[in-house]
Amino acid sequence: MDLMSSELPPAASSSLVDRVKNILLNPKEEWARIDAEPATVASIFKSWVVPLAAIGPICVFLGQMLFGYSAFGITYRPSFGFALSGALTAYIGALIGVFVMMQVFNALAPNFGGQKNDVQAMKVAAYSCTAVWVAGVLAIVPALATIGVLLGLYSLYLLWLGAPRLMRVPEDKAATYTIVAVLATIVVFIVVGMLVGAVQGMFAPRIPLSGGTISVG
Repeated sequence: MDLMSSELPPAASSSLVDRVKNILLNPKEEWARIDAEPATVASIFKSWVVPLAAIGPICVFLGQMLFGYSAFGITYRPSFGFALSGALTAYIGALIGVFVMMQVFNALAPNFGGQKNDVQAMKVAAYSCTAVWVAGVLAIVPALATIGVLLGLYSLYLLWLGAPRLMRVPEDKAATYTIVAVLATIVVFIVVGMLVGAVQGMFAPRIPLSGGTISVG
């Protein structure tokens, strides 16, 4: 496959919604458009990462406030302060995670015959996370959160398609590079998740009414 000479599809992403739809439903064609379009790290971060990374934390917060967590007839609803602190911490963690992913993809590329490029690496990090962020909408119903996580695994497929193309990794090394990139991404998500949990545990108890309420039946 010649990544550089393949014909690019015509531009079709005129809005954030269009691009979300295209990257999820027609990822190969959309990666070609993303590869070709001019951008900066800041523009991708502000126009894509900032709004989409907020979906999950906002929905988790709303789900906690509206439904709480139920099991065996017992429902726990966190306090407003506790839920808000968790949402903010998760959001900041997601933003940091994208930057870490960008640096990892960029650092790995030359080791597999690819090219270091901050903008291309940010494209890979930002757009491959789309499925995870969109699936976060299911968190508004806490019982569906696990399904959202499973749907979010589609982001690994997006990464598989986009990473070698955008980082100019030769075909014979593309699979190895992508596997390493996928494993690195999983590690980043795990570490960020652990840090988010640790930070929330440190600060949430200091917020008034952090204990929430418990109801039976």
